[in-house]
Amino acid sequence: MEGRHADPFGLLGLHETPQGLVIRSFVPGAERLAASGVKLTLRDPAGLFETLLPPGSERRPYRLEAENAHAAWSLEDPYRFGPVLGPMDDYLFAEGTHQHLYARLGAHPVTHEGVNGIHFAVWAPSAQRVSVVGDFNAWDGRRHQMRLRIDSGVWEIFAPDLAPGAVYKYEIIGANNALLPLKADPVGQLAELRPSTASVVAGPLAHTWTDDPWLEARPKADQRRAPISIYEVHLGSWQRGEANRFLTYDELADRLIPYAKDLGFTHLQFLPVSEHPLDASWGYQPIGLFAPTRRFGDPDGFARLIDRAHAAGLGVLVDWVPAHFPTDAHGLAHFDGTALYEHQDSRKGFHPDWNTAIYNFGRTEVAGTLAASALAWLDRFHIDGLGVDAVASMLYLDYSRKPGEWLPNQNGGNANLEAIAFLRHVNTLAYGLYPGVMMVAEESTAWPGVSAPVHHGGLGFGFKWNMGWMNDTLAYLSQEPVHRRWHHDQMTFGLLYAFSENYVLPLSHDEVVHGKGSLLSRIPGDDWQKFATLRAYYAFMWAHPGKKLLFMGQEFGQRDEWNADRSLDFHLLQYAPHAALQSLVRELNALYSTTPALHVNDCEAAGFRWIIGDDRDNSIYAWLRMGDAHDPPVAVVCNFTPVPRENYRIGLPKAGIWHEILNTDAAIYGGSGIGNLGTVTAVDTPSHGFPASAAITVPPLATLYLRHEIVPALMT
Repeated sequence: MEGRHADPFGLLGLHETPQGLVIRSFVPGAERLAASGVKLTLRDPAGLFETLLPPGSERRPYRLEAENAHAAWSLEDPYRFGPVLGPMDDYLFAEGTHQHLYARLGAHPVTHEGVNGIHFAVWAPSAQRVSVVGDFNAWDGRRHQMRLRIDSGVWEIFAPDLAPGAVYKYEIIGANNALLPLKADPVGQLAELRPSTASVVAGPLAHTWTDDPWLEARPKADQRRAPISIYEVHLGSWQRGEANRFLTYDELADRLIPYAKDLGFTHLQFLPVSEHPLDASWGYQPIGLFAPTRRFGDPDGFARLIDRAHAAGLGVLVDWVPAHFPTDAHGLAHFDGTALYEHQDSRKGFHPDWNTAIYNFGRTEVAGTLAASALAWLDRFHIDGLGVDAVASMLYLDYSRKPGEWLPNQNGGNANLEAIAFLRHVNTLAYGLYPGVMMVAEESTAWPGVSAPVHHGGLGFGFKWNMGWMNDTLAYLSQEPVHRRWHHDQMTFGLLYAFSENYVLPLSHDEVVHGKGSLLSRIPGDDWQKFATLRAYYAFMWAHPGKKLLFMGQEFGQRDEWNADRSLDFHLLQYAPHAALQSLVRELNALYSTTPALHVNDCEAAGFRWIIGDDRDNSIYAWLRMGDAHDPPVAVVCNFTPVPRENYRIGLPKAGIWHEILNTDAAIYGGSGIGNLGTVTAVDTPSHGFPASAAITVPPLATLYLRHEIVPALMT
């Protein structure tokens, strides 16, 4: 009655005794109680009843009928039911290899021993007692005290008569017998809308998937040789509804999918959609690693969004955050009164940059839970890949720490060996179980082999963000054109290591927040120069080796820094420079997707050759992109000064006609219209190490794409 019994299932329910079968039930508020017609004796006014069944009675199911002076009600006794989990669940969970953990832990509608209800299971090995509480039991932790599975530290209970939609938390008595703050479900699949913090029982997905053709085709693609252009989106601020409300998943599907498809992007990448308590974290401080955020609807709505993206030919990546978690009282921090998910020692368990806790990757149950989270997004929601956030902070024990603030590994080094093993394990599982997915690392250091296979000693990611390229090129753009000659190498340095990993070139959300301004705002000059430079830069990026990622709003030249509390400034599209920039992005995506030379060898040195990389006085760069032997090559020429260059000679691999397939200075993009009238003729005059060359006009603050065309021999 005080919730301190070590084994409530050993007392309550139906039990054999030397005197015969006995039923004991705890029903607070009841004054009279019967079990399928057999009256029970009230042993304590708090609601404890028991009765010895008549001699010869057989063990059989029963249902309780309760009464008091005001009401009568019927209920199932949760303590008459056996466990739902089995020894194999204990074994796999303790080993850290339970790949479908989300289907066993958490809250799930089940039919157990012929009765419908909800099965709850949660890991809390050091707890003295765990109860599931909610409106269904008046938040009384005595009514649904859970059964401890000693082999795994998992607590479970089958709560009969409950249905999806029930709101719940876990009431935990910690290792020191202290009552902890009520905890949300670490493996819950649905939560209340913030600021409420309880978990909600989710039913099975009702959505009927229609993307079988997409999933069947996905493993057949060679992503390293495919055109991949990613539109990064924060679902809460891409667009908003009336009164600044969030759009629903379905409304986002109606608007976002056709928008991204029209612009020619191949993938959407969502900032984290895992449940998180604070809007301002953008999802990067999650608490519910198995639950799509309630801000935009329910899990079925999220499933419909993904299904509709696949129907439109768009892949979907989701940012996933296994590096750290917030210390909100209802979350994972000191979950059972001990450092369960995190390290006890703050030198390993606390992140100074974000004031968050760091997972204990060396604990098999923790690593297994995180891995199961990754697989759950790929499995339940057909996600096409995960962008793994803050990988660098996972790899280094001394990340953002001063001497004395970190603990070396067993070899005396600064590598987090446990996190490395975890990342390799997750990537191996993801690619092994879901061929064709993309695992992308947001990793900002020179750690070797991030995108190398695990069996070759790598971390096993498919791709890595090229943060160095991003930092260098944006720093270059911020210079006045007259000063860019002194920073010329910032645009070329990335080619020294461009093929050391499989890279994504990211112009991500991190580059347009925290006082950095928008991409447009950091470029010097008047408005014409700003837009011209940004157009030239985007074309530089789309022709540079590596896959592409552009954060929302930058496709039309958002002027203000990104504000997650409101919609993007789509009204700017009524103005010609913004609309023209958007048109250029559409054309860049089209050329990138349809021109093999621009994407087939994104990850291979064979696809790139400098033509001119050292003309710092003119701030001009020229290179050749090549696909397979039969693919026409593309010459790229960039001018990052406002001075047009006429009769500028570039070497080319072949004489003949080279079509000007893109000119960012064209009038349709808001440029001055300077160019080469659509074609360039190369002659057999060697230059820059090539057998042919052409004298061309290079427009101001512009990028040209010249594609060689094979002209059929004239008939005689």
